[in-house]
Amino acid sequence: MKKWTLVIAVSMMLANEAQAAVNNPAFNRYMLALTVCVIYVLFCFWIFRRHRRTAAGKQVVHGDQHGDAWLIGYASQGGYARELALKTAQSMQEAGVAVRCMALSEIDVKRLEQARHALFVVSTTGEGDAPDNAHHFMQSVMPSVSGLSQLQYGLLALGDSSYANFCGFGHQLDHWLQHMHALPLFDMVQVDAGDDGALRHWQYQLGQLAGSSEMPDWQPAQYQSWHLIMRQHLNPGSAGAPVYQLALRPENPDIQWQAGDIAEIGPRNPAHEVRDFLARMELPINAMLDGKPLADDLAERLLPHEPHDIAVLRSLSPRELLQQLRPLPHREYSIASLSGDGQLELLVRQASYADGRLGLGSGWLTTYAEVGATVALRIRENVAFHPPPVDLPLILIGNGTGIAGLRAHLKVREASSQAANWLLFGERNAAYDFHFEDEIKAWQAAGVLTRVDAVFSRDQPERQYVQHILARHPDIVSEWVRQGAAIYVCGSASGMAPEVHAVLLEILGENVLAQCALDGRYRRDVY
Repeated sequence: MKKWTLVIAVSMMLANEAQAAVNNPAFNRYMLALTVCVIYVLFCFWIFRRHRRTAAGKQVVHGDQHGDAWLIGYASQGGYARELALKTAQSMQEAGVAVRCMALSEIDVKRLEQARHALFVVSTTGEGDAPDNAHHFMQSVMPSVSGLSQLQYGLLALGDSSYANFCGFGHQLDHWLQHMHALPLFDMVQVDAGDDGALRHWQYQLGQLAGSSEMPDWQPAQYQSWHLIMRQHLNPGSAGAPVYQLALRPENPDIQWQAGDIAEIGPRNPAHEVRDFLARMELPINAMLDGKPLADDLAERLLPHEPHDIAVLRSLSPRELLQQLRPLPHREYSIASLSGDGQLELLVRQASYADGRLGLGSGWLTTYAEVGATVALRIRENVAFHPPPVDLPLILIGNGTGIAGLRAHLKVREASSQAANWLLFGERNAAYDFHFEDEIKAWQAAGVLTRVDAVFSRDQPERQYVQHILARHPDIVSEWVRQGAAIYVCGSASGMAPEVHAVLLEILGENVLAQCALDGRYRRDVY
């Protein structure tokens, strides 16, 4: 307000001076021009200061008064890791999460041992070496840390697979963090030469951590066209949210995928929400822009729903409106089938907002996209969850719709039949939520599954989950691992995955579990 007062006062003064010189046309023109210039400069100065104040509110926070802030540390040689760390910080802040972003060289022992949540973005130089700004951290901080059992972390590792030690420093940091008893929130995300798919997966995980389902993608996916050919509601009557099995077929029949790969979905807003938005914007339903229905573009944009946000946008032209609205972010789903099945199958639990609206991705797939409709979909190769060698025993652990990713691995094992397989699965009610029950029982009868342990939390007075079943069989778990078994976990990152990780640590010990991870025998697809 003070700056507006200054602008108005100076403007009035200059205007009065100009008016006083009205009998001198040349001087009058000069003063009027000067008045306009001064007003413009002052206005720009006010805008600049206002922007600085706004930006300052969005900068990373510093100081111990923000003990709940997420620590974002980066190790960068050429600047790319730093750029991604800053983007990470901005995305988390826009979702309402306080962050502190700094180079590893700025992180001391006290700060690290006090942190409860951390995200690391690190690159690798040469043949697996750490960047220069990580040397102090490695030489002074890492040897001095006594333990990090209070820390939960995520790790984005940048590298180039043409080098022998791909993401070498990322692996080194991940191994050390786990050795210090820090808990990984999800498996390390490896980025091969700036792969957009891996970066979108990192952003997806950020959205999960921040509780923000509308966090925008940094780089939109290049989708292919698929057709929704089947949709079946699997759990009518369940105490949980509806779960649907879907099948899709690509227009390009040459698209291939493996067990463990991820389907990235480009969702769309339903027609009724687009119509409601147009009405609230006081725009006609059939409004056009550049010869195309405006509704088509709005179907692919994040639409505001709060009255204040609508009022702010109402004065914009259709073109300006589209420029203001962000594209819809992608959604990720574990693939439940193999390429040889002739169709891509998903298991999708229907999510909803507090106001009753269905989730962007789950609503589109389970309700709004009609069977036969075109769906934008991209396969993301997920090497970190590809099948282990067929001659190794396999322990599969999952809950809820996580059975989808495990089902694809069981299909691989059915084709090979060279080693034992053990499935541990948890859901709500056996009567409604035992997804793929007939297949699982058939695999057990045929010997594909050596052992099945299923638990349903609502079927007994004291709720039991898959981690509790795992903890009941420490000797069997240890024996399977001694025989070389791989452990694959798929499902919820917020509850099941960390609890399973803690049980495995207790059963196997830190050294054995860390070695399993290094050998690729402990892998997770959690969300």
